[in-house]
Amino acid sequence: MKPIMQRESETDLSFHEMILQQGGMISDKLSMLRFEHYPPDATKGLRSFSLAEAAYFLGVTPSNVKKLHLEGKGPVPATSASGRRSYTAAQMLELRHYLDKHGRTEVKRYVPHRRGSEALQIISVVNFKGGSGKTTTAAHLAQHLALTGHRVLAIDLDPQASMSALHGIQPELDKNPSLYEALRYDDQRKSIREVIRPTNFPGLDIIPANLELQEYEYDTPLAMQSKTGGDGRTFFTRITDALREVDALYDVVVIDCPPQLGYLTLTALTASTSVLITIHPQMLDVMSMSQFLLMLGGILESIHSAGAVVRLKWFRYLVTRYEPTDGPQSQMVGFMQALFAGQMLQSPMLKSTAIADAGITNQTLFEIDPSMFVRSTYERAMNALNAVNEEIVGLLHQAWGRK
Repeated sequence: MKPIMQRESETDLSFHEMILQQGGMISDKLSMLRFEHYPPDATKGLRSFSLAEAAYFLGVTPSNVKKLHLEGKGPVPATSASGRRSYTAAQMLELRHYLDKHGRTEVKRYVPHRRGSEALQIISVVNFKGGSGKTTTAAHLAQHLALTGHRVLAIDLDPQASMSALHGIQPELDKNPSLYEALRYDDQRKSIREVIRPTNFPGLDIIPANLELQEYEYDTPLAMQSKTGGDGRTFFTRITDALREVDALYDVVVIDCPPQLGYLTLTALTASTSVLITIHPQMLDVMSMSQFLLMLGGILESIHSAGAVVRLKWFRYLVTRYEPTDGPQSQMVGFMQALFAGQMLQSPMLKSTAIADAGITNQTLFEIDPSMFVRSTYERAMNALNAVNEEIVGLLHQAWGRK
């Protein structure tokens, strides 16, 4: 293979040959790195959670969890030589069901599944500009919801497949079908059930992404123009229709949208019951979001006449990668709070080296061993993350009419 970084070699390769070569090199290197962390026959694991973490996710005090163990009730946690108790995610789920059955259910329900007429909640996480923390937000939200007892389906709708990678799936290696298989217009269309995969988090399934998703952007205008293309003219119903097949299996769907305003994003938005817009508090990012909102509003207005109606229970802006000591960022946050007081999440997501470092090995804060960080760094990031997710869970439960 000729070296592609040398100036003289650049004239020997056409542009398409060069990018194909470089793409292959990156894929090969990622494959090597992945096999170092996850051998071909391995599945992604999940660390145990401390007694305090288990109590937090269950919504009880640590003393209550400790008391249950001492009384021989519920699952038996692992106990270290120093007496520290820890629970697996599966044990936390078992303990949740135990509490729901034996606890004071007139005061609190420990299993937060939908009941009665409560509708499936579908959250789309969107931003027009990359680098806003969109995928990190979507992945941590889906995992938090699962750890707090909800039945969750995460949909990676971004052809770059970053959320899939965070869950141990690489499209170059795993060859998993994407949601495109359930959206396509030809006779190869599959049931959404065929593209759902379990994750290492109990209660969390995922539909991974791959580059084939981009085909939807090309297929849809062709279907709209065809003489028999009724399906194309109502493209915005396709995710809604696909999800009806699995409506009873989940409480919440979290969709990581692509960072562009195309047919995939529009189809996700018209299926959604809520929208979370991530925004990095810098001038260029806010200007980009302004253009995104103007374009989105114009497009939704134009397809409204075709029957596309977005009926949201709520939408919020989430400030991400926030540095409170940065004066211009603080001013920008104040600017947005003044404009959108009712639509801003009260809790921002702080910029953290802990999240960035965890991402290097395709892990989230819920997966990586806390001992890998300075304790204050990890706790600062986790506290901010939990505050954001608690606020979103509150909005979801309000949408169901719960207090």
